[in-house]
Amino acid sequence: MKKVLIALDYDPTAQKIAEAGYGLAKAMNARTILLHVISDPVYYSSLNYSPIMGFDGFNSIDTIQPEAADELKKTAQNFLEESKKFLGDESIETVVSSGEFGDAILETARKLNADIIVLGTHGRRGLDKILVGSVTENVLRDSLIPLYIIPTKGIQENK
Repeated sequence: MKKVLIALDYDPTAQKIAEAGYGLAKAMNARTILLHVISDPVYYSSLNYSPIMGFDGFNSIDTIQPEAADELKKTAQNFLEESKKFLGDESIETVVSSGEFGDAILETARKLNADIIVLGTHGRRGLDKILVGSVTENVLRDSLIPLYIIPTKGIQENK
């Protein structure tokens, strides 16, 4: 295994996912690549997450403006840079992609020739799952690349 792609979002469980994926990469002497996917700016209007791995610069976007996409990209890159610092390894690569979450994760993995994709489950149920869907399920269903899926349900319940 040469490349481990770790997909991170702004959920507080991202720290566990980053640590587990990075540990896997180090154990296999593989390159680590952190990925954040930017979606439609409307998605970010209601997000209000607490600091994650030293990153606390997320500001929700109240209106859709032309500069919103640029701001989202800058914020995502800052998030990945803070995550990289948290993990303590300057050799970690970072990638910001955009599009539908699952499709963008798979497309990025293909472009980078990733050997494995690391991502978490948020354990959504009921109406939330129907409305939001499950990125992990979509990636699992469509991936030709092995996945390392980190369960995060216990972390969310302890908050």
